[in-house]
Amino acid sequence: MKSPMFKTLKETQKLNHFPGTFQLGRKDRLWRNFQKMISKHGLKEFGFLPHTYVLPQELKLLKQNWDFKNSSSSSARGVGIKVINKWSQLPKKTSLVCQRYVHNPYLINGSKFDLRLYVLVTSFHPLRIYLYPEGLARFASAKYSDDVKDLKDRYMHLTNYSINKLSSQYTANEDANACQGHKWTLSKLMEYMKNEGVDTRGLWKNLQQLVIKTIISSEALVTPLCEENMNNYYNCYELFGIDVLLDEHLKPWLLEVNISPSLHSASPLDAHVKGPLVQTLFNMAQFHFPVKLEQNIKTAPPGFQPRLYTRALTKKERVKHTRFVLFEEREDYVYDVLKELTGDDVRQLIRAEDEFIAKGQFERIFPTNHTYKYLQFMEPRYYNRLFDAWETKYSSRREDGISLLQTMCSQKVHCKVGALHKNCPSTILASNMQPSSKGQTRPPEEIAEQNTLAFNLPNNEEES
Repeated sequence: MKSPMFKTLKETQKLNHFPGTFQLGRKDRLWRNFQKMISKHGLKEFGFLPHTYVLPQELKLLKQNWDFKNSSSSSARGVGIKVINKWSQLPKKTSLVCQRYVHNPYLINGSKFDLRLYVLVTSFHPLRIYLYPEGLARFASAKYSDDVKDLKDRYMHLTNYSINKLSSQYTANEDANACQGHKWTLSKLMEYMKNEGVDTRGLWKNLQQLVIKTIISSEALVTPLCEENMNNYYNCYELFGIDVLLDEHLKPWLLEVNISPSLHSASPLDAHVKGPLVQTLFNMAQFHFPVKLEQNIKTAPPGFQPRLYTRALTKKERVKHTRFVLFEEREDYVYDVLKELTGDDVRQLIRAEDEFIAKGQFERIFPTNHTYKYLQFMEPRYYNRLFDAWETKYSSRREDGISLLQTMCSQKVHCKVGALHKNCPSTILASNMQPSSKGQTRPPEEIAEQNTLAFNLPNNEEES
């Protein structure tokens, strides 16, 4: 879906993509964005994507390198991928990307494998990134060899399930708790590696850093497209499948970002991973459903409240945004931006806290009270600074932060909005969907009484 088409979404509609995320999903765009980050911040910070050549434009640059694999810039599930080491094997006019081959992979039982990480982005401005603790480890079905004569063996060098399931050597794993066959759960892989003496806590931290920096690499292009084409903050969320390879030194290498990761469950192991993932994903997406009205009831709490998701700012809010974006040092904003919260500030924070409550197994890896170090890689943006300050102050005492928001709602601070939505129903819920104690989704009428941040809106109250 092209970015301008997002403008056609109704305010109550939700799409599982953001405008412009092809900047992550297309291998050529991803590499261009990494090149920019490397030129600004160096290989030490962004040198985890294997060097890539975009063809046919960079054929001359490629001639000096003979250790690579090629694929279509927008292919998926292993389509069009092959390992080559001869110039004659390379199409001269076809549009594709060639990527330097990671020739020293970390092996388990002699086989190469990659990791599928599931990453949820619920907003680009403010940027909020969640990493699911469970995922997949996908093994090549042939034992690894770096002998040149074996380069044509796709079952040895490629780890894609779509490819290896066709191999006669492929063994399915039906048991999510077993380290057997050619597909394991991520948790069992980590358990296995820990027993082998690997610092899995340090490895997980490195994977988190890779995920954050990968999303940030395209943030400068995606965020403006979101602001230009999204009608409100409700319309979009996106689940990414990020594929990672470990080398023999356990350095994570980014292979690709899938903007439409397969959620099909071909086995009990897949269902074990993807079932709870999708359930939590929908809870976090904060879907609103219409409340069914009895025939004799004229009014009821709405299933959707536009005012909570409006992008309109008052004059006072615009002035505050400009002021705090201009500060050059973190110390200049991190203590002051929370001193006088605006209606827009409160609504932003309410949505984030409701989301945090519903996150289930997902781990919010950005923002946290220590991720301010990543702000140096992004353009200064007001909401990212607001959340940096909020997490610094309230990450270790969230109850106090929620209590503050509830107090401000009782004072109607959240009601101060621009003139975009004048005729709003009198009741609003900060979220209309939460998991029950059994992990099942409940409709809004069942949770209205218990909602942590439920609050009321008076009619037609606005501020210019």
